[in-house]
Amino acid sequence: MATLLHALRADITTLRVDAIVNAANPSLLGGGGVDGAIHRAAGPELLAECRTLHGCAVGEAKITAGYRLPAQHVIHTVGPVWRDGEHGEPELLASCYRQSLRLAEANGLRSAAFPAISTGVYGYPPEQAAPLAVATVRDTLQEAAGSITEVVFCCFSARDLALYESLLAGSS
Repeated sequence: MATLLHALRADITTLRVDAIVNAANPSLLGGGGVDGAIHRAAGPELLAECRTLHGCAVGEAKITAGYRLPAQHVIHTVGPVWRDGEHGEPELLASCYRQSLRLAEANGLRSAAFPAISTGVYGYPPEQAAPLAVATVRDTLQEAAGSITEVVFCCFSARDLALYESLLAGSS
């Protein structure tokens, strides 16, 4: 059975999926942007659990409960800070998507929603991040052929939504 991939413009903290992915910082203790919004919406229990995880390396992922979120779980991944694309940024960003999906599969999850990892304060150009995200998700799902039946690319802006919709319409 094929996995449904789609994009929507929404607040990721409101999505009813098995897991939302948090574009976290290495401490996993909250921050700005998506990370701060997820921590605020999930409540203090999320921060308490994140403290037990002892951080996360760039390109890796860790999972927690969702607490007060509609999502059952939060998968925390740390994207690369954009320098110039010549310091491993594409490989590290791809690893974020791959590791997050593998963690979802390992936990038997069926649906996951991703923000545009690293494209906020970390400065990764959306025009380069989005095609990499879509291709990595497609490739990872083909390799896994497991439990995941839906992946949402949750966009903050209309511009990002148009970018993801174009990429997703480009090939199935």
